[in-house]
Amino acid sequence: MGEDPGQVGARRLTAVDDEEKTPEQLRAEIEDTRADLGDTVEALAAKTDVKTRAREKADELRRTATSKKDELVSKAKAATSGDGGSAGPATPAGVEDGGAGRADAARSAATSAVDTVKVTARQNPVQAAAIGAFLGGVLVGSRLGRR
Repeated sequence: MGEDPGQVGARRLTAVDDEEKTPEQLRAEIEDTRADLGDTVEALAAKTDVKTRAREKADELRRTATSKKDELVSKAKAATSGDGGSAGPATPAGVEDGGAGRADAARSAATSAVDTVKVTARQNPVQAAAIGAFLGGVLVGSRLGRR
């Protein structure tokens, strides 16, 4: 216990480094450490860049909304075509009876699409709220842009 603290640490340091390192090895170690430190700083800077992270999240939500919209549109088209889009008769169903069959099919497709959106919104409430806010912002922006 009565030893000099500086001497204890120096002894511990020399015990870890049993072999002498050449200046080239030390320089290489320093360069590796600098590179690692640079990577760490870049990663921390990217995490703290709120504006960029918000843009990335908005882009992700936009892609999700677009894919959901495309999915719903394709489901609605498939439902209105009656047979999933395969080649059928030259005249669409319901033309002979004044289009009532076609209107029923469109109404059914719209109801199905709305039900799908409701289920998806219940499963992912945060994403649904974000998409709703985004779409609301687009609508407000387009209205204000017309003035």
